[in-house]
Amino acid sequence: MLRFTLRRLALMVPLLAGLSLLLFVWVRALPGDPARALLGQRATDESIARVTEAYGFDQPVLQQYGTYMGSLLRGDFLSSIRDGRPVLEGFLERFPATIELALAALLFAVVLGIPLGYLAARYQGRWLDSVVVSGSLLGVTIPVFFLAILLKLVFANWLGIFPTVGRLDPRIDATDVTGFAVLDGLLTREFDAAWDAIMHLVLPGIALGTIPLAIIVRITRASVAEVMHEDYVRTAESKGLARSVISRRHVLRNAMLPVATTIGLQTGLLFSGAVLTETVFGFNGIGSYLFSAISQRDYPVLQGYIIFIAIIYSLINLAVDLLYGVIDPRVRVS
Repeated sequence: MLRFTLRRLALMVPLLAGLSLLLFVWVRALPGDPARALLGQRATDESIARVTEAYGFDQPVLQQYGTYMGSLLRGDFLSSIRDGRPVLEGFLERFPATIELALAALLFAVVLGIPLGYLAARYQGRWLDSVVVSGSLLGVTIPVFFLAILLKLVFANWLGIFPTVGRLDPRIDATDVTGFAVLDGLLTREFDAAWDAIMHLVLPGIALGTIPLAIIVRITRASVAEVMHEDYVRTAESKGLARSVISRRHVLRNAMLPVATTIGLQTGLLFSGAVLTETVFGFNGIGSYLFSAISQRDYPVLQGYIIFIAIIYSLINLAVDLLYGVIDPRVRVS
């Protein structure tokens, strides 16, 4: 297991290096001038030239890339063009909000997705199966931003059940310890702040988690339906084992491998989907930070964000591979 983990970590190095090169070239191929975006449309040619030279945009792309990689190897993600603030510092400040939102969406998707997928497979061909499958198709087809606006309009603006924007009510004087609003409220026993943070997570969590929910439902249904026709399940049924025992020990345990892979992949994708969700709900996370960076051609922020997410995505995939051995001992790696 240790050897496998080290080998996978070593393979991440060339993968991230290749990604950084493609990313660097792609970002600089985007239309627009970062110096002009920073200074505004009325900026003079002299001021634009000074900013271009100060940030090295006048150098050849490969030379800029070498400088950038040298900074990354030192753990320096450079500084934002807009405010001169270190990119890594801005990420670490906003990342807890994005993690909270991603975990809320993942919890919503997993807690509902696996039981619904199992029930759809258990009652395959009946009305429950049709309802679940139709709902999953609808969940995949609805765009995230449209669902976010719809949820906000109905449950926040019209009904007033949930807050409209932000992570916390500004009238609540909450103590910031870790940057995670819910956790901070629990640690400091400010339960009103913790509850308010949870209420702020409900609508964006549902909006962001709907597509993962639909995918998990479909994968769980297909996997459970396949396992239920295996010989060892029929043998367990013929022995008179309780249905709950068969479901827990034989069906769900063997059906979880593709589901675990799907959950791991969807966890990584939640960070990219958070851009639209955070923008609609005014959630002060990495997604809103990236949205501003795109509009202002802030190259260091764009590059740093994608590389940062790529590292997290690779680590999640590694965790899923290691989880295989826990779910099914037959696929344990050495």
